Amino acid sequence: MDGDARISPYLSGNFAPLRSEDDFELKVTGQLPPDLRGALYRIGANPQFEPRDPNYHWFSGDGMVHGFYLDEGRASYRNRYVRTPKWELEHAAGRSLFGTFGNPMTTAPEALGKDGGVANTNIVFHAGKLMALEEGHMPFQMDPASLATLGYVEDYRGRVTAHPKIDPETGEMIWFAYGVGDMPFSRTLSYGVTDASCKVVRRDDFEAPFSAMVHDFLVTRNYVLFPILPLTMSLERAMSGRPPLAWEPEVGAYVGVMRRDADVSTIRWFNIDPCYVFHPMNAWEADGKLFADVFRYDVAPLFPRADGGAPGRAAANLFRWTFDLSGATDAIAEQQLDDLDGEFPRFDERHSGLSYRHGWFAGDSRNGSAVKFNTIAHVDLATGKRNEHRLGEGDLTSEPVFVPRTADSDEGDGWLTAVVWRAQDNHSELLVFNALDIAHGPIATAAVPRRVPFGFHGNWVGAG
Repeated sequence: MDGDARISPYLSGNFAPLRSEDDFELKVTGQLPPDLRGALYRIGANPQFEPRDPNYHWFSGDGMVHGFYLDEGRASYRNRYVRTPKWELEHAAGRSLFGTFGNPMTTAPEALGKDGGVANTNIVFHAGKLMALEEGHMPFQMDPASLATLGYVEDYRGRVTAHPKIDPETGEMIWFAYGVGDMPFSRTLSYGVTDASCKVVRRDDFEAPFSAMVHDFLVTRNYVLFPILPLTMSLERAMSGRPPLAWEPEVGAYVGVMRRDADVSTIRWFNIDPCYVFHPMNAWEADGKLFADVFRYDVAPLFPRADGGAPGRAAANLFRWTFDLSGATDAIAEQQLDDLDGEFPRFDERHSGLSYRHGWFAGDSRNGSAVKFNTIAHVDLATGKRNEHRLGEGDLTSEPVFVPRTADSDEGDGWLTAVVWRAQDNHSELLVFNALDIAHGPIATAAVPRRVPFGFHGNWVGAG
């Protein structure tokens, strides 16, 4: 399958599916810090069978979790499929049954109306539960040690998107969902809160200006921000054979702002020139303003225009958005902070929703693809300086993930982890850096005896 690109470029090279589930002890080079104890979980799309849809999209493959377990200088690895109802149905049939994003035009008759969730986008740990998430279904719980599938977390009473935020001060998990309701591609969103004991204490619906793919959102100590940007969704387009999700800048671009303790009817809609953001870095509030650091595209990557044409080169850079809460203007001010193309921003999440200084991201120094990154970058937002580790020729990195040295260490004091693909040998390694000196290179690597396919997101869970 590695060399088969007949259907999609996301079925070849290191995007190609990995069908085996394995357990490995890893060879460590250098020295893993003995107090770096816990697990790095990563997740991505990994179709169990050859997709039936000629328009297969990377985002629609079955979820597979990859666990890197570190303990007193040793490292091991385990990967398992998320055995969703879709995975089980197709496994029993021995073939693919669902079209991309559940498109009824390309779904087998026996799968129409069935649960097509893939649980492939993010894997988070909250209140003792390890949960695989995607755009359109409830969280799917996994056993942290064995990666065995435990099933949907039913308390959420409906879909939850892949990017909840955990409040470091309250322990709450704040989340949202889009396309909510019985009608596919609706413009209804939900806003929800799960308390520190994993009890859902709020779920409220509201209407967005239009139906859009809302991959991520932003949360501060007192506010929540919902970006409604012109990557639109349309059932009418899908049923006519045109793209169900498409870049449509003429509809405008908005960000809804609401106090976390207010009713959804109070949302204030700010506006901005058409752009797209898959992932923000962080947001905070000060002096009557909100600030949000985001990776901003001029056009949405990975999706066509509404007529099927390509929207143009898509690359993201780090920008700061400023919202004036005084009521003087609904326009969002923009400032570019860094000029390296990049994606998958992370930071010290003990500062989630609060003022912060340090950020990390996967960068691309080649002016190339929106989803292939050859650089791991750190940016000091107080000085504006960037330092980076550039990989060898052909090598590519996943999203970097920060791990604090201790629960109360200074911001940025800790390690940065990243899973990289070594192109020449077609295998993957876990790299560990001193987080504030990544230009020095990794202090340790743990080699996997095969490749780990490119995925989406990951998170660290400390031991105990």
